Amino acid sequence: MTMRRKIFETGLSVETISLYLLCLGFHDQGERVSRKNLLRVWNGSGNEFAKSLDALFNKNILREILSDIEDEDSAVYALNDADQWIA
Repeated sequence: MTMRRKIFETGLSVETISLYLLCLGFHDQGERVSRKNLLRVWNGSGNEFAKSLDALFNKNILREILSDIEDEDSAVYALNDADQWIA
């Protein structure tokens, strides 16, 4: 099963799945999966964004690969392969 389809079987919230799909979209377009880019297109609340991001981290679906303590919007993320996800 592909990563794209497996996400729908994780039991994650609609908001978290939406954030995953945004990440996937940036990745597929060869663009940086960054907090700044994601927030530019995110239409939910800041709280929903933070909770969804945490959920993706906790399931090992997404990992942070670059961050700046002084500018959290500069954080860059990478998607993990579906076989690395935590059930």
